[in-house]
Amino acid sequence: MASVIRVLALLVATMAMVLQVSNATVYKVGDSAGWTTMGNVNYKEWAATKTFRVGDVIKFAYNAQFHNVLRVTHAMYRSCNASVPLESFSTGNDTITIKTKGHHFFLCGVPGHCQAGQKVDINVRNVSTAPTPSALPSPTAITAKTPAPSSNMAAPHKFVKGQSALLGLTIATLSFFVSS
Repeated sequence: MASVIRVLALLVATMAMVLQVSNATVYKVGDSAGWTTMGNVNYKEWAATKTFRVGDVIKFAYNAQFHNVLRVTHAMYRSCNASVPLESFSTGNDTITIKTKGHHFFLCGVPGHCQAGQKVDINVRNVSTAPTPSALPSPTAITAKTPAPSSNMAAPHKFVKGQSALLGLTIATLSFFVSS
């Protein structure tokens, strides 16, 4: 019985880690239009329709011959000042993982593009929706009965490539110990 409780505790901890990693969302800036001055894309409206979280990935897809991406300060964003960016990207297919909450300001540094509206404010309002380790049940609270799914478990989750294999391995390990 003690080994079953330990295995169940391990399973819960592993699933919490999998779900925390798999909650990340990839956002393509400008959706199908991408990062451009063509087509009158309103990046302010685009960002306002999204709920950005720490861990999300912001993808800038653009023609590298005509555009770039600069991460800048708020003052630089407001004035379209591209002279001393905090970071610069120029591959045409740049991905940036959001690591902190707050505002993240980006603009195109090609002259005239920012003034034409090619800038975006990614505002991350909260840190994470994944369960914290303190929110997980302690191993002594787990019984041999199958618990009802929690609200966190009932919601669909996006699995990062390879995470379903980890979950499958965990379940197989659990099956081995339970059947022993």
